[in-house]
Amino acid sequence: MSRYLLRRLLSAVPVLVGISVVLFSILALAPGDPFGELALNPNIPPEVRFNLRQQFGLDDPLAVRYVRWLAAMLHGDWGYSFVSRLPVQQLILQRLPTTLFVLGSAYGLALLIALPVGILSAIKPYSFFDQVATTFAFVGYSLPTFFTGLLFILVFSIYLGWLPFIYSSTIEARGFAWVIEHLRQGAMPITVLGLFEAASLTRFVRSAMLEVIHQDYITTARAKGLTEYVTTLKHALRNALIPVVTVVALQIPTIFTGAVITEQIFRVPGIGSLLIAAIESTDTPVVMAITFVYAALVILFNLLADLIYGLLDPRITYG
Repeated sequence: MSRYLLRRLLSAVPVLVGISVVLFSILALAPGDPFGELALNPNIPPEVRFNLRQQFGLDDPLAVRYVRWLAAMLHGDWGYSFVSRLPVQQLILQRLPTTLFVLGSAYGLALLIALPVGILSAIKPYSFFDQVATTFAFVGYSLPTFFTGLLFILVFSIYLGWLPFIYSSTIEARGFAWVIEHLRQGAMPITVLGLFEAASLTRFVRSAMLEVIHQDYITTARAKGLTEYVTTLKHALRNALIPVVTVVALQIPTIFTGAVITEQIFRVPGIGSLLIAAIESTDTPVVMAITFVYAALVILFNLLADLIYGLLDPRITYG
């Protein structure tokens, strides 16, 4: 196990370097000038714009800029935002708690719905429950989040007036009232994302369970007199979770980047909205930091998924 882990970590280094080269080159060669607005302001002399470009090294060769960025990144310095002039780490850490709360809760809700519904649908295929669950799963996955988000706003905010449709990060309440207010304003984005992800995961869980419950070892377990509860949860579900773990491992890193569309609809001050604002203003350090960390998280959680495979299926060994 340790040799396999070390080999995977070492192989991840050139992958991350290659990803960083591609990302940095694309962002550096993309059209747009982060200080272009200064040139349109007659009150700001051209020397100011020139000095800012010199200060951030925007006129240096691409290779020099990349090596400088990589060296700073290895030392924990993610650079400064061209727009706010604040450290990139500070901007990300300011929005990370909101993103983790909204998207983490949404994925937790998705798993709480998808696992039991998918298992019951597979145990009783083509039953009334399975047909209803399959219909809702197809409908939920077919409807985009911007449509369901607007529908939720129309019903629960405008017509009923139960929930706020704009997420506010400055809540003046204290104690238990502060928690209730956060839950109220996070209810709609969490539900919209959770139902969308649950619809997708439900189909994966059902399909994986259907492949497993007809295997010979499941029939043998039933012939030994094991209850259906033990046979399903201890033997069938354990192997059926392998493809589900793969899907979840690829989706978890998106918690860091945020759900861009949903955050825009509900005005959630998360990392997704920060990424959109940085792209629109050509704020290269912010875009580079968010996309590179996302790529690193994808590699990390793929490795964790491979390790979980060995825990779920003893037949998988790491030589």
